[in-house]
Amino acid sequence: MMGPLTQQMNHLSLGTTGTYMTAAAAAAPMQGTYIPQYTAVPASAISVEGVVTEASPQSVPPSSQDGSGQQQPLCVDGPADHTPTYSYQPAKASLGANQFPPQHILANILCKRAATGQEKSSLMEYAGLSVLWWLAVFMSTLALERIAVGGMVPSRIKLNKLCKFCDVQLSTCNSSGTCQVNCSITSICEQNDEVCVAIWRKNEENNTIETVCHSPTQPLYGIFLKDYNSSDCEMKKQKTENGPLYICSCDEDECNENLFFSDSVKRKNGRESTESTESTENDPGTTDHEVVLVILISLLPLLVLAVVVVASFYWYRIYRRRKLSEWETKKLSKRKGPLDCSDACAIMMDDDRSDSSSTHANSLNHNTEPLPIELDMQVGKGRFAEVYRAKLRQSSSQQFETVAVKIFPCEEYASWKNEKDVFSDIDLKHENVLHFLTAEERKVERQFWLITAYHPRGNLQDYLTRHLISWEDLRRLGGSLARGIAHLHSERTPCGRPKVPIVHRDIKSSNILVKNDLTCCLCDFGLALRLDNSLSVDDLANSGQVGTARYMAPEVLESRINLENIESFKQTDVYSMALVLWEITSRCNAIGEVKDYEPPFGSKVREHPCVESMKDNVLRDRGRPEIPSSWTKHPGVALVCATINECWDQDPEARLTAQCVAERFKEMNDDLDKLSTRSSSEEKIPENCSVSVSDDK
Repeated sequence: MMGPLTQQMNHLSLGTTGTYMTAAAAAAPMQGTYIPQYTAVPASAISVEGVVTEASPQSVPPSSQDGSGQQQPLCVDGPADHTPTYSYQPAKASLGANQFPPQHILANILCKRAATGQEKSSLMEYAGLSVLWWLAVFMSTLALERIAVGGMVPSRIKLNKLCKFCDVQLSTCNSSGTCQVNCSITSICEQNDEVCVAIWRKNEENNTIETVCHSPTQPLYGIFLKDYNSSDCEMKKQKTENGPLYICSCDEDECNENLFFSDSVKRKNGRESTESTESTENDPGTTDHEVVLVILISLLPLLVLAVVVVASFYWYRIYRRRKLSEWETKKLSKRKGPLDCSDACAIMMDDDRSDSSSTHANSLNHNTEPLPIELDMQVGKGRFAEVYRAKLRQSSSQQFETVAVKIFPCEEYASWKNEKDVFSDIDLKHENVLHFLTAEERKVERQFWLITAYHPRGNLQDYLTRHLISWEDLRRLGGSLARGIAHLHSERTPCGRPKVPIVHRDIKSSNILVKNDLTCCLCDFGLALRLDNSLSVDDLANSGQVGTARYMAPEVLESRINLENIESFKQTDVYSMALVLWEITSRCNAIGEVKDYEPPFGSKVREHPCVESMKDNVLRDRGRPEIPSSWTKHPGVALVCATINECWDQDPEARLTAQCVAERFKEMNDDLDKLSTRSSSEEKIPENCSVSVSDDK
């Protein structure tokens, strides 16, 4: 029988002189020794993949016989001038049959040396040579490892992974929490850094698993791989746009074949150890106690903050209710006639000490709950807001106080904020300025509210449309209007404290309210401007051409206001005030025949004229509302008409100041008797225009 050493082999061998050889196992039996016979093959026949692709064997006698007649092995030697040529790259596949084992090299060397007779040493010499060879290999390995530790060469050549690679397969899971991937395809990853990945999904019918190779540096389904250095594929729950899934990654060959969902996972670190984790019914993955502890510690400050906020809210709510109840029980005292400095200071000090001032007046309502206000009916509507009559209910009883609520839509936030800021100035308080209570941000309704005192007589324009007025009413309305504007323009309060002057910039009869005592109070400060010293010329220039075209001064229509002098802005208010005084005078029965109410330039322009139309009348034609000669027959009205003419002068610097107009109205009481005596009998004051001097004292 043929022994194991006589098996047929086909290997690649290298002769002592460098010739590549192919070995064919001898079929003849030998006495316990197997020396293969070789056929010379040129180096050009060796492919770059390390296998013989073409061979032209040279005829070599399989054996020779010595004189004794015994068969001797034939050793092959290449040509003496042959130089070995190496053209070899490592094969991707496993070791092939044509690769030459190293023991045949040693056999050929022994055969070579024995056949030529160059060396007749014993077998122990070759054994010693082998020991020296392996010792040299061992020392070289140690040297390479030391160099690798020093960072000179890589300590490990990292090969591409072998991973299970199936698109979608059903999985088989057991009761221990381990799932077996039913994938028979093993693939070599294309890139060096790719690891094995498994994605586990559960639908209504079954569980499916996808196994792939993937690089940790790139997202997979929007997820970055984290635990890819593990040797086991431990499933972790992840959320994606298409629903939750479980994903794992590992760094060993075919490690994505077994998926672990169990409470403990074996790790191979020289010995087997288990790591206890908590598992839930919905999440088959593991939960880290430290992560839970960190989350709880992070939430602790938020919990403390929530307790503080709730306690503060509860305390402030009780405090607000108590203050609101006290404020609602107080009523504003009504005073007639102008106040001197001491009276005005007393009112301001009383307002500052009052609960209503500290809780609501001139401030924004910062309460978490809005005031208990019930809207009643709409009483006015402008460009930026609507005005409602409303009931401010008291929490302690069924009583309520009537207030006015100006409601701005969210688009007019800038106008609401500007008016709120002007009202918030404590120095704005005056009997001829609308009394401000508070402001609120109604986030639910997406509205902004200004809550003020309510005056049932309405605005001056509506009042003049419905009523004729007497000379006394004219004097009271005109004088209070001038005092309110003078207070805005003043740089000091009635008490002498410094004050920031304010220009209204939209004075007209519809922005003036009539109080119960037939005095005026200014309202609608949405376009008002605080003439602060910090404002630059650019700031003033950016304030724009604002106001109502019918009441605009010539310099405003022409956009030629002197920005270097803040008095120029005050002079525009004086021009507008003159037009309002003309409206008041036109409805006084002291002038004789009184026509229906008509706004300034009513017969020349349409109801809502544009700027260009007003330019034609005011700038080009230098037109003003007509003052009939019959108006001047009354001495008092004649003085008012003269004042009006001086206030709407084309030259801004020639106009009177608001304070001067207020003083003229005050002097009318003292000079009325003198004016009456100077007038002829035909110009006597009618009985219904008699003057009551006590009102101005």
